[in-house]
Amino acid sequence: MDLQIDDFYKDAASGLLALYQVFPRKAALYVEDLIGREEPDEFGLPSKRHQACLGTLLWLAEEGYLRYESTIGYDAVDQAVLSEKGFLRLSRSVPRALSDGEAPPPAVSRVQATLAFQLREALAQQHGERIARLTRQLFEHRPAEPRP
Repeated sequence: MDLQIDDFYKDAASGLLALYQVFPRKAALYVEDLIGREEPDEFGLPSKRHQACLGTLLWLAEEGYLRYESTIGYDAVDQAVLSEKGFLRLSRSVPRALSDGEAPPPAVSRVQATLAFQLREALAQQHGERIARLTRQLFEHRPAEPRP
């Protein structure tokens, strides 16, 4: 099993959601805020897990999901903001299992249908398979749906 890929999905979702929460402002995105404190190795270098999370953030930037001005050592990407691509992917609607009972107001339904809301929910529940499935949907390109 490729556990580093599960960590990648979680790190990517956590990083992008952190930026979504402050969008459109720029923010420093600290690895420690995303994965918790990791002790450096015996040479003072960041742990492999820490390096992987920073690598995920840099990959997201290379692939156009976010922009940043610089790194703060191995600790963070500074002045980061979602790109248009990242914002549109997180705010798009994705299919959601409907609960029984009364339908929520349209504004609530719209927010709960977003990929960002569903990812946040999956992370809060620590539901690994849902995090992986939703993060893969984030990376899938699909043409814009025609408006009625």
